Amino acid sequence: MKVEDLIHSRSEVFFITESQTVHDAARYLREKQVRSVGVLNPAGALVGVVSQSDVSDKVAAENKCPAWTRVSEIMTSNPIVVPPSTHLDECVRLMEHHGIYHLPVVDEMEVYRGMISAQDLLRVIASDEKARADMLESFLFSGR
Repeated sequence: MKVEDLIHSRSEVFFITESQTVHDAARYLREKQVRSVGVLNPAGALVGVVSQSDVSDKVAAENKCPAWTRVSEIMTSNPIVVPPSTHLDECVRLMEHHGIYHLPVVDEMEVYRGMISAQDLLRVIASDEKARADMLESFLFSGR
C-alpha cells in the first residue's frame, strides 16, 4: 500500500500559515482534532510542520505568550516529506529513523497534499493483520 492509497479519500487538507499566532494554531489543532499540520507560506508552499508538542515544548514550557508568538518561531522547518508514491513501510522506517510521528505529503508539483501519522499507519497495519487472521481462520475452520 502507498501513501496515495491512504490519503486519496480525505476531503480536507489541514494546514496553517507561518504568520498565524501559536494561539490560532493551538485552536485549529483542537478544532480539527489533529496533532500536527503543515505550515504554508503565502505562496502556498510547505515550509514547516507544527504540532501539539511544539506548542507545549516551545511555548507553554518556556512561558511564551501564544497570542504574540508566531508559528514561524516554533515550527519544524524543512521537514522530511514523502511523495504520494511512497510505500507505507518506507514511511514507518522514516518515522522510526528520525523519531517523528508525522510525515507531510508533497507531490511532484510541490503541492502539499496532507499529513500521514504514525496512528494512520498503525490503523492500516492492524487492519491488514486482522484481515489475514480472518482469512486464515476461514480457511482452517471452513470444513467444520
